[in-house]
Amino acid sequence: MNIGFLGTGHITYSIILGIFKSNLKIKKIYISPRNITIAKKLSKRFKKVTIAKDNQQLINKSNWVFLAITPQVGKKILSKLKFKQNQKNVSFISTLNLAQLKKYIGKKNKIVRAIPLPPISNKLGPIPICPSDKQVKGFFSKLGTVIEINNEKVSKNFWVTSSMMAPYYELLKVLSDWLVQRGIKRNVAQKYISSLFVALSEDSLINSKKHLKYLVKSSQTPKGLNEHALKYLRKAGFYRHFSKSLSSILKRLNNV
Repeated sequence: MNIGFLGTGHITYSIILGIFKSNLKIKKIYISPRNITIAKKLSKRFKKVTIAKDNQQLINKSNWVFLAITPQVGKKILSKLKFKQNQKNVSFISTLNLAQLKKYIGKKNKIVRAIPLPPISNKLGPIPICPSDKQVKGFFSKLGTVIEINNEKVSKNFWVTSSMMAPYYELLKVLSDWLVQRGIKRNVAQKYISSLFVALSEDSLINSKKHLKYLVKSSQTPKGLNEHALKYLRKAGFYRHFSKSLSSILKRLNNV
């Protein structure tokens, strides 16, 4: 099978890295020349990766096409391209829904929306897909944990929560900076904070059948440090602002 990536940014780079760490059987990967720096880096590293002459050539040569472009670029170029009806198209575009995509690509064309995140480069993380598709599920199951969604309105909530990557890394940065300011070496601080949150995430995943409130409760002791920190952050509105930011992003998606 030949696949093509329309758009050669960070997420395309991450997926291709993941593909070559998996046992997926891909004959050829075509990438667009848009971001020539990343495109050349990938084509030099992997023999199966070829930089297409242009976007139309990429589509012509691919059985599957991944739309890894911004909504602005999508609106500008998709209608100018000719997609094949027997082709599978997987869109990573956050603010173009299935109906809008079909207007650009073709009503009879098969389109699946997906939300891959950068950790896919190491075959990690959830990958929501909408609607369910056996082949697309099979592909992404080699690269992470697939979450099937058949209601596109519900899928918006997953797009929203995927926006927590940068806030999460900012939190890790704030905690690491605090340690550095107190004399801890940067590499030691970041390794400790990152390892701490990996362990906490693994624990919550192992206990995913339980409501998270039980982990919140069990991690505290009366008048202990965790109780102190939680009370302080709740009083400061830290978690309330998280919820408000999610609602703000959902409103933005609903207004598109």
